[in-house]
Amino acid sequence: MAKIVQTAGRDSLGGFAPEFAHFNDDILFGENWNNTDIDLKTRCIITVVALMASGVTDSSLKFHLENAKAHGVTKREIASIITHVAFYAGWPKGWAVFNMAKEVWTEGAPAEDAKAAHTAEMIVPIGEPNEAYAQYFTGQSYLAPVSSSQVGVANVTFEPGCRNNWHIHHADKGGGQILICVAGRGYYQEWGKDAVEMKPGDCINIPVGVKHWHGAAPDSWFSHLAVEVPGENSSNEWLEPVNDEQYGALK
Repeated sequence: MAKIVQTAGRDSLGGFAPEFAHFNDDILFGENWNNTDIDLKTRCIITVVALMASGVTDSSLKFHLENAKAHGVTKREIASIITHVAFYAGWPKGWAVFNMAKEVWTEGAPAEDAKAAHTAEMIVPIGEPNEAYAQYFTGQSYLAPVSSSQVGVANVTFEPGCRNNWHIHHADKGGGQILICVAGRGYYQEWGKDAVEMKPGDCINIPVGVKHWHGAAPDSWFSHLAVEVPGENSSNEWLEPVNDEQYGALK
């Protein structure tokens, strides 16, 4: 999970109220928002509810609505949340928050709903945007570490049409990778061979030295667990992207 960093306090009040800026940036966001006892999506929802119940409907609420959307709250979910809270916090507050939420969720609602539906199919989180490896992917992917000890395991999610570059796993001894599809539909392909369709429960064993790629089908989200097989001097060699002709040949 990417660490949340906030500078709004220092940007706005650093010279006038440095102590308040410190509490806002370093304590509220730097420590509290990065506490992992509650997942970020839940924390975003709680914050929106608290602000709505308090009657705060200014730019701070819009910021937290945008933050909630960025961390997986869909248009359908926010509508249900606001409706529920309006019964307890007041109907006029519901109207005020809905007017703001409509602006935040106007664009890209279908994609958000599809992402939420895909996430609901999994027992592991979808994770954060896979920025560290974005240069090796065509399209948007997400990464959620599952295990970092004994054997490395990560959930990798691909938006429709997203795939990683051709690549090769290397190791002097052992090594390689295992893919286990946990949601959606995707493909795995080795160089010189036909692509293999992957659906939930399918497992692919990838030996070292084999040039390959994997990713989502053009019309489906796709998630797989990537299990790193322990090896000596393991490395990953990233190669050229899967071009549109190669990808377009999928059935």
